[in-house]
Amino acid sequence: MRLALFLTCFNDTLHPQTGKAVVRLLERLGHRVDFPLQQTCCGQMHFNTGYRPETLPLVRRFAEVFAEYDAVITPSASCAGMVREGHPVTAAQYGDHGLRGAVADLLPRVYELSEFLVDELKVTDVGAYYPHRVTYHPTCHSLRMLRVGDKPLQLLRAVRGIDLVELPGADSCCGFGGTFALKNSETSTAMLADKLREVRGTGAGVLSAADNSCLLHIGGGLARLRSGVRTVHLAEILASTEEAAV
Repeated sequence: MRLALFLTCFNDTLHPQTGKAVVRLLERLGHRVDFPLQQTCCGQMHFNTGYRPETLPLVRRFAEVFAEYDAVITPSASCAGMVREGHPVTAAQYGDHGLRGAVADLLPRVYELSEFLVDELKVTDVGAYYPHRVTYHPTCHSLRMLRVGDKPLQLLRAVRGIDLVELPGADSCCGFGGTFALKNSETSTAMLADKLREVRGTGAGVLSAADNSCLLHIGGGLARLRSGVRTVHLAEILASTEEAAV
């Protein structure tokens, strides 16, 4: 099976360690992972802010770059959601027949990390060891667009050494929403305050999620409060081993 990592521009710029964790994890499970250097943004920022025609070149590039792979794995539920929902809309509205066909052919092979592990590889115990008290925030795109359900929690429950605690009000939005946090800052801040209260109430030292964008938003709030709670992407926990912890 030929696997490709779609890191996303957000992670490439701010959280490259998450991409490295995905590769370590999948290689530990016996798979080789390619990283096509021609990959760029999925176009979500353009699409969500109304620049639909400008999204088209990015949709076309994505379809071309990843066409040959059996599976495209990304550590971003947000960008996976854009590819699976936004790319067909863009291709249908602005693309030619060939692009619409290429997008339709590729979409079933695009996976958020937890989906690929649980649904395709049929594993929940990935051999991880992470001796910390952790709570998990299911991001809006993973819950409402991809509908990954409890797959991330299945993976976390199988991690050795972890103390996984439930996050109250887990299904409520953190208030990030990309440009929503900029355009509606007061509402976003109020939503974040609710999320921070719930996270701190768990007593966890680590907050995890499947989107670094949400973790950046929540992590900023936690840092300003000097809470001592760290934010760690799901992939980084799953890639952690006992040897690495020593």
